[in-house]
Amino acid sequence: MQTQIKISNQPLDIQTCIDWVMSPESGGIDVFIGTVRNTTKGKAVLRLEFETYEKMAVTEMDKIAAQAGEKWPVQKLIVHHRTGILKVGEAAVVIAVSAVHRAAAFEACRYMIDTLKQTVPIWKKEVFEDGGVWVAAHP
Repeated sequence: MQTQIKISNQPLDIQTCIDWVMSPESGGIDVFIGTVRNTTKGKAVLRLEFETYEKMAVTEMDKIAAQAGEKWPVQKLIVHHRTGILKVGEAAVVIAVSAVHRAAAFEACRYMIDTLKQTVPIWKKEVFEDGGVWVAAHP
């Protein structure tokens, strides 16, 4: 299995992520794109701010990718995550997975985002008109 893990303060290139996982051997590609929504619990969101301990976050994402590869016959897996200040509509995370069959791609992709949100040291602050709040990175 090939993997690519990246944390960046620059906008994410969704098409590049999709292109990277494509291969003639792949019968299924699943893509998850996490974006900044405009409201949380009825309050207007102005922006999100992401911070991370990058070395530890990349190590943890590598570990999760390896676990996904052990659980499902994945061919390629990519995870790109943003840090810094993101506006409404911007992509915060892109996960793309390719596999011979779609079921493996779907399951591995869901495992990646669910586990990433639970274990990777990336912290999110939601900023509203009346201030901001750091939120747990858990689903």
